[in-house]
Amino acid sequence: MDGRESAGKQPGASGHRTVPHTADMQVETWSSTAEGCIGEAVRAVVESFADMSGAAVVGERAYAVTAESDEDLLVSVLEEVVYRMDADGEIPLDVEMGPIRSVGDGRSLAVRFRMADADTAVPVGAVPKAVALHGLLLRGGPGGWTCRVTLDV
Repeated sequence: MDGRESAGKQPGASGHRTVPHTADMQVETWSSTAEGCIGEAVRAVVESFADMSGAAVVGERAYAVTAESDEDLLVSVLEEVVYRMDADGEIPLDVEMGPIRSVGDGRSLAVRFRMADADTAVPVGAVPKAVALHGLLLRGGPGGWTCRVTLDV
């Protein structure tokens, strides 16, 4: 349990946790905004496989993602994390999100990762290989937003 999780699901609080899932990794997040839930999902996924406390920063990566729904934005951002790890040997040390905006028939989100060299992270778990679409959830309600996503490891 980390500090974000121990805060609980209090109104206005953000946090995340991993939950047991057969042969995969599942994370749940909560925040006052959809963007906050997506950011917490990135943090939860990274914490599940890497201790970043001594990692060396290699730069920032900024991009905009467009998708049909908020859930599709979540999948796209997490797929970028998996891609950067695999293709570039980089892991997000931190993430910042702009507000989700409506564009045409879809949604758009500006994302900025502060990246670290994966070789400077300490492995603590299985590295995710892909984002699963089954059981995917990103939903807002009176108490804020919640997210659940499963990753293949």
